[in-house]
Amino acid sequence: RLMKYTKLPSTDIKVSKICLGTMTWGNQNTEAEGHAQMDFALDHGVNFIDTAELYPVPATPETQGLTSKYIGSWLKKNNTRDKVIIASKIAGPGDYTAHIRTTGFSGNSIKDALDLELTRLQTDYIDLYQLHWPERHTNIFGVRDFKPSSNDPWVDNFNDVLHTLKTFVDAGKIRAIGISNEKAWGAMRYTEEVRKSNLTPISTTQNAYSMLNRVFEGDLAEVSLRENIGLLAYSPLAFGVLSGKYIEGTAADNARLKLFPRFARYSSEQSTEATKQYMKLAKDLGISLTTLALAFVNQRPFVTSNIIGATNLDQLKENIESIHTELSQETLDRIDAIHANIPNPAP
Repeated sequence: RLMKYTKLPSTDIKVSKICLGTMTWGNQNTEAEGHAQMDFALDHGVNFIDTAELYPVPATPETQGLTSKYIGSWLKKNNTRDKVIIASKIAGPGDYTAHIRTTGFSGNSIKDALDLELTRLQTDYIDLYQLHWPERHTNIFGVRDFKPSSNDPWVDNFNDVLHTLKTFVDAGKIRAIGISNEKAWGAMRYTEEVRKSNLTPISTTQNAYSMLNRVFEGDLAEVSLRENIGLLAYSPLAFGVLSGKYIEGTAADNARLKLFPRFARYSSEQSTEATKQYMKLAKDLGISLTTLALAFVNQRPFVTSNIIGATNLDQLKENIESIHTELSQETLDRIDAIHANIPNPAP
């Protein structure tokens, strides 16, 4: 049974519909475990690996960049650079990343971030280079509504950022560019500048998307389809909540929410109730909740690739195998019915 593939929009870069997320490596996972995951994924048709200069998460000065170093040592050891598509990200500004730099997406920041990441990855190019989150104040990372801030020092620099990125595309250090945790307004500002100045188009946006969080469908799904910006869906299992393991009490001691209970984005009362209803639906279908949740994301028309993360090979196997499950229209209707009763309990 074969993996499914698509192309990064506005490119000829072929990627698997399942992308291997890596942000636990260097924190919950060792280098050897990261290498084992990449070996397994590659053997099962996954050719797309996503990292960031910030990783692993939670971010600390001591561990920063370890994830990409692990990928770099694997690429070097196995001579596999030409077999995989590597995506990475420059960290956005804020207190959370002050240990990396405090100069946002200035030209020098992008050059510094890119060169350091190329060194960690032991490669001379990154296939997809993404802006991890916007510089301006906006409602991201689970903040439900937009509230204007009088204390936003940001100035509109979409054109400058795109010009800087284009120099690295022209130099062969980046093949495609993407945004992440972006909103409809930001995505449209980028596309406006791309058209106006004939710059490198935005290929993808990496945003949270799952059965518990479908806010992407509010405005960004239309932007995605009309402007040809593919969604790289992250947290499709909502920090593991949509595996059902926290409700059933089967989560391992190194499970993310056991180690880091402050990540409470998907743990509200409404999220738990919705998860129980999705679990019942999965039971009715005779599949696991994990498979239901991932198959749902895999089938969305605006999804270019579904970023899965695992802390062990059993989870990884189940996640990858979700690509072989096709949900019927009746099942999708039942998911929508639950969603209509408990819409987006976790923004």
